[in-house]
Amino acid sequence: MTTSDRYGSDVLATDWRAPKRGRAVEIEAETGLVVEEVTTDMCGEIVAVDRDIRTVTLEDRRNKRRTFPLGPGFLLEGKPVILMPPTRLKAPAAPTRTASGSVAVSGVKARVARASRIFVEGRHDAELVEKVWGDDLRVEGVVVEYLDGVDDLAEHLRDFGPGPERKVGVLVDHLVPGSKESRIAQAVAKSPVGRHVLIVGHPYVDVWAAVKPERLGLQRWPDVPRSVEWKKGVCQQLGWPHRDQADIARAWKHILGKVTSFHDLEPALLGRVEELIDFVTG
Repeated sequence: MTTSDRYGSDVLATDWRAPKRGRAVEIEAETGLVVEEVTTDMCGEIVAVDRDIRTVTLEDRRNKRRTFPLGPGFLLEGKPVILMPPTRLKAPAAPTRTASGSVAVSGVKARVARASRIFVEGRHDAELVEKVWGDDLRVEGVVVEYLDGVDDLAEHLRDFGPGPERKVGVLVDHLVPGSKESRIAQAVAKSPVGRHVLIVGHPYVDVWAAVKPERLGLQRWPDVPRSVEWKKGVCQQLGWPHRDQADIARAWKHILGKVTSFHDLEPALLGRVEELIDFVTG
């Protein structure tokens, strides 16, 4: 006689702990892929992926964009997925021009450092100058040093001792009429060493903003209230981590990674750096 199993099949014969939608699988976050973020229910196309700070940007059908951390928490066609950074492409062939647009010179050793120097305000300024003009500066033997601000510029100049063969070029952030930076520049120009020092600057509050915003998928850099530290305010408005200095450093690494040549920088910075190089090598 056939009897029915009142309790059904053995529940331990299958993975009874598996989620209803199945277990998440890893996939590469490729642009053009349409996914859903489960905590916000936002469904959109992947329009940008950043490997450095591990974020993915989605754009929905209303052209609204939001940025999320890479990893779990996404659905693809209703199935859970873990978004991973896409595989890196092979490095391009050696360029025929430097990042600054100069003709690349192969097989030339770096020149012994000149006595002259270029001073910049901070580490990020120095790294950006190195990224774009590094090859040119090594050929010319020009060393770039950062000062951690310009408040003590006069003291640094006294220690350095500028002269006809020891010129100093200084790149300053936010060099606009009436600013603290402009008053410092005017005082140096009137000092005994002023003729051996050239101070130029760009109008941006921070050198981050000298990178063209469209390189990061932005129409413009966010407006940050004066009461908020600019870098942290930018990260906050863009949805990037901004709790501590390590977060700010990762954000800068992301921004710097978008710079490959002078084409990625605003003209207001380009002209000033070229002017400084001409001054200290002339």
